[in-house]
Amino acid sequence: MGRELSNAVIFFHEAVAAHLGMSAAEWKCLGLLDQHGPSAASRLAELSGFTTGAITGIVDRLEKAGYVSRAAHPTDRRSVIVQPLQVKGLKERVVPIFQSLGRAMAQVTARYSAEELTAIVRFFADTTETLRSETAKLKHSKHQAPDR
Repeated sequence: MGRELSNAVIFFHEAVAAHLGMSAAEWKCLGLLDQHGPSAASRLAELSGFTTGAITGIVDRLEKAGYVSRAAHPTDRRSVIVQPLQVKGLKERVVPIFQSLGRAMAQVTARYSAEELTAIVRFFADTTETLRSETAKLKHSKHQAPDR
């Protein structure tokens, strides 16, 4: 069931991103900028888990599409601040998508008692923390993928 849920979430965000004309990675990085505000590219890499090289490519594509701009970092000459643009327009485009999802999810949650929903929320909070911890372990692991 975990794999099914994971696939459904990933493919949903892929579809949202494609609807906006971008990749899921670009969509999720824009979401991080919306959540955390303008950020150094290195901070965006830290938040996303992508390498700084991957972030450079993502930011390049988002900048070319007019979704972000780069500004000089005020205290670090080697760094840039990535600023989201067109946030209002993007939100206007995705609000109907997430409203529809919200209505559908309200029908799902209506089938559960308050006690069951509390347990489900706790399960997802614990799952989220476990995924973050396991992701960090993978990033800091000395093991590399075998050569092909």
